[in-house]
Amino acid sequence: MNTVKTNAALQEARSKYIARGIGSATPCYISHGKGALLYDVEGNEYLDLGGGIAVMNVGHSHPKVVKAIKDQAEKFTHTCFMVSPYESSVKLAEKLCSAVPGDSPKAAMFANSGAEAVENAVKIARYYTQRSGIIAFDNAFHGRTLMGMTLTSKQKPYKFGMGPFAPEVYRMPFANCYRCPFNKEYPGCDLECAEHLEYFFINHVAAEQTAAVVVEPVQGEGGFICPPREYFQRLKKICEANGVLFIADEIQTGIGRTGYMFAMEYYGVEADLTTTAKSLAAGMPLSAVVGKKEIMDSVHAGGIGGTYGGNPVACQAALAVLDIFESENLLERSRELGERLRDSFLSLQKKYDLIGDVRGLGPMIAMELVKDRSTKAPAADETKALVSHCYKQGVIILSCGSYGNVLRFLMPLVITDEQLDRGLAVIDAGLAAISQ
Repeated sequence: MNTVKTNAALQEARSKYIARGIGSATPCYISHGKGALLYDVEGNEYLDLGGGIAVMNVGHSHPKVVKAIKDQAEKFTHTCFMVSPYESSVKLAEKLCSAVPGDSPKAAMFANSGAEAVENAVKIARYYTQRSGIIAFDNAFHGRTLMGMTLTSKQKPYKFGMGPFAPEVYRMPFANCYRCPFNKEYPGCDLECAEHLEYFFINHVAAEQTAAVVVEPVQGEGGFICPPREYFQRLKKICEANGVLFIADEIQTGIGRTGYMFAMEYYGVEADLTTTAKSLAAGMPLSAVVGKKEIMDSVHAGGIGGTYGGNPVACQAALAVLDIFESENLLERSRELGERLRDSFLSLQKKYDLIGDVRGLGPMIAMELVKDRSTKAPAADETKALVSHCYKQGVIILSCGSYGNVLRFLMPLVITDEQLDRGLAVIDAGLAAISQ
C-alpha cells in the first residue's frame, strides 16, 4: 500500500482493498475533526453539515467524550454484559428510560447498530403480542440487516438484488403532505393517511395478526418527511384499539436532533418501543431499545442480547453525551438552530424556484429541489450539482429522498454562528450557480 498520505493515494488503495459495494459521498480521507469541522490527510478543512449522517450531534472529538473513552479503555474494554456486567450499562439504561417520552415504567436493552435495535424491537413485539405481522411505510429506512432491509422502502441501492426478504412485513403510504399519496391537502384531508390503517387491517393484514407498526417520527433517508403533529396521535389510537404495538424508530431523530431529546415528545405520543442509536454515543457503536417494562420484560432470559451489546467504552461515551446535552444546554441550541435554518431556507425558497419545499423538525431540516413547482418534477441532477459545488467550497452536505433530490442538514449542534453563516453563504452561491 502506498504510504504517501494523499487523498488520491488512499483512493487508489481503497479501490484495491475495500469492497466496491461500499460507497462514499466524498473523496476526501479524514485525518481529524473538531466540533463541526473536519480535516483531511492533506490538511484541507471542511464544514460538516452531515454529521456522519446524524451521528455527531455533540460534535467531533468533544473533550468530555474523548476523556470518557480514554478513562474506560484504561480500565477494561469488554467483559460481555451477559457474562460479567458493569455499572455504566445500568446507569445508561436508567437515563434512557427517563429520557424516552411517556410516564410508563420502562426498561432497556443495548445492541451495536440502529439496524440491530430495529431487529430486536421487532423480536420483542412479536414475542409480546404472539403475532407475526409488521407494518412499515413508503419511503422508510430501517437499516441493512435482513429485517432492516425488508422494512426499508427504497429499492436501489439498499434492496436491489438482495432478496428474498423477511416474510410478514406489509407496507402502507406515509403522511407526505408535499406529495400526498391520497391527492389531498392538509388540513382539509382529515388525515386520511392515518385513517388508512383501518382499511389496511381489512385488505392487507388483519389487526389480530399484526404485532406492530414501525414508524420514523421524521423519515430520514426517505427525504425528511415530517407528518402533521396529530398524525401519530391518530395512528397510535388505532393501534391501541387493536392491540398493535407502536414502535418509534428514533435512530436518526433521537438524541436532540429535532430540538427534543426524542421527537415523539413533539408529537405527544408515548411509543410502546423506541429505538435509538447514531448520536447516542458520539460515533461509538451503540444502540438501544427502550420500551414499556411490561413489554420488554415479557421476553424470557437469554431471548435478547449480544456479545458486544452495551460495550463499556460505548456506554461511557453515551453517558458523556447525555451530560453534554445537560451542561451545555444543547436542546436549547438545537431549537435555536432549527428556527434559524428554517428562516434561512424559506428565504432561499423565495429567491430560487428550484426549492419546492422546506420541511423538517428543528435542525433536522431539508430542502426538496424540483424542476418545476407546479409539476414537482424532481431535480436530482441539480441536487448532485449543488452537493458537488458545496464540497468544492469545503462544505459537506448530504442528499436523500426517493428521487435523490432532497438536501438534508444534520450538522453538529455545536456549530458556531460564524460557521453556519459560512455554510449558508456557500449554499446560496451554489443555488445561484445552478439556477442560471
